[in-house]
Amino acid sequence: MPLEVIILAAGQGTRMNSRLPKVLHPLAGRPLLEHVIEAALCLQPAAVHVVIGHGAEQVQEQLAHFAVNWVIQREQLGTGHGVLQALPAVSRDSTVLVLYGDVPLIGPDTLASLVAMAEVAPALLTARVADPAGYGRILRDSAGALVGVVEHKDASEQQRRIDEINTGLLAAPAADLMDYLPKVGNDNKQGEYYLPDILAMAVAEGRAVSSCRAASEIEVLGVNDRVQLNQLEREYQRRQAEQLMRAGVAVADINRLDIRGSVSCGVDVSVDVNVVFEGEVNLGDGVVIGPNCVLRDVTVGPGTTIHAMSHLQDADVGERCSVGPFARLRPGTVLAAGAKIGNFVETKNAQLGQGSKVNHLSYIGDCVMGDGVNIGAGTITCNYDGVNKHRTEIGAGVFVGSNSTLVAPLCIEENGFVAAGSTVTKSVGKEELAVSRSRQRNIQGWQRPGKRQTED
Repeated sequence: MPLEVIILAAGQGTRMNSRLPKVLHPLAGRPLLEHVIEAALCLQPAAVHVVIGHGAEQVQEQLAHFAVNWVIQREQLGTGHGVLQALPAVSRDSTVLVLYGDVPLIGPDTLASLVAMAEVAPALLTARVADPAGYGRILRDSAGALVGVVEHKDASEQQRRIDEINTGLLAAPAADLMDYLPKVGNDNKQGEYYLPDILAMAVAEGRAVSSCRAASEIEVLGVNDRVQLNQLEREYQRRQAEQLMRAGVAVADINRLDIRGSVSCGVDVSVDVNVVFEGEVNLGDGVVIGPNCVLRDVTVGPGTTIHAMSHLQDADVGERCSVGPFARLRPGTVLAAGAKIGNFVETKNAQLGQGSKVNHLSYIGDCVMGDGVNIGAGTITCNYDGVNKHRTEIGAGVFVGSNSTLVAPLCIEENGFVAAGSTVTKSVGKEELAVSRSRQRNIQGWQRPGKRQTED
C-alpha cells in the first residue's frame, strides 16, 4: 500500500510574537518545517502534502526546493479540517501519515513503526510525559485498548490525571480518513474539528485501533513559543555534539557547540568552545578548531589549525595550514598544503600555493599566488576599480615587503621582490626588484609647531 504524508503547517503561531510564520523559525539554522519534511522523505512516500495558511507565500518561497504538494487552508478550523483540505489530492488506496510542521525532532524510525500499524485501521502515536497539561489524553478501556482521545480543555479532573498524551501524529488508511472526517463535529470548547475523533468512530464500529509510544518525550514536543524553540535547539545541539564525540572528536564543551548543517570529521579532531559549523563542513584528521570560530561550507585538510576568532566561508584549506587568529577567509579562498594566514588577514577568491604566508593585517582578493610566497604586513591587493574586479598574479618565491599596495591587474613573476611601502602598478619581472615610493628628505633645523597662545 503506497504511503502519502500530510503535514499540517497552517498555524500562525501567535505566541512566537513574530511576523515570521511559526514553521519558518529556525532550528539549527533551518526552518522547523524543513526538519519535518526531511523526516517524512526518509520514509520514501509516494507524495508529501503540506497544508499551509498564514504566510503561505513566504513558506512556499523559502522551501521551494522540496517537491511537495502545497495545499492552502484558508480558515484554521482544527486538525481534522486541515487534513480534509489535502484529501482530494490523496489516493484512496494509500496509507496516510499526518505530521505537524512545528514538531521537528520526530524520528524516521518512530514514524516507520507508526505507519506499519496503520495498514488496516487508524494508529496513533502516544507518549508519556511528566507534565501532560495542555495535551489531549489517551482514553483506554479496562483491557488497555485505545478507545479515544479527549482534549485537555474538554477533559474531566480524573482524565487530566492521565499522563499518556496524544502527540497528534496519526496514520490511517486514506479510505478511513475520507469516510470519517466529514462526520467529525466541532462540539467542543474550541469549536474545532479534531482529527483524533476518527479513532472513537472506528472503535464504535468495532474496529481495533492501534497505538505505539514514542521513544522519548523530546521527539514529539512541538514549538509554541520561543522558550520551547530554544529548548529543542539545545536538545538538538546536544545530540549533534554527542554524535561527534562518539565518533572520536574532542569537544571542549558540549553546551557551546552549534551545528547548523552537517559535519564530517576524521580522527583526533579537536573543537574548542563557542564554535559554529554551518552548511557542509569537512574536517580532516588532527584538525584543531580554536575558540569562537565560525566555519560555513568549508573543507579543512589534515593537521591544520584554525586559531581563535576566525571566520571561514566557502573555503578549501589544505593540510598542515595555519589560519588566524582573527582571520577571515571569504568565498573562493583555497590554501595549498602548509600555507599560513595570520592575524587580521582577509582573503577573497584567493589561491595560495604551498608554504605561502600572509601573516599580518592584509587583504588579498582575486589573487593567484604560487609556492613559497611571503606577503608582508599591511599589504593589500587593489582588485576593484569601482566597476570591475581585476586579478593579481604572484609567482613562486615572491617577497612583498610590508605596507605595499598591489594595484590590479598585475603580475609579479617568479622570485620578484617588492620593497616595503611600494605602490605597484606595473608588472614585475622574474627576480626584479620593484620600488615605488617618494624619495625621503631630512630637513635640518626644522621646528616642531607649538600651541597657539590664547588671550584670556
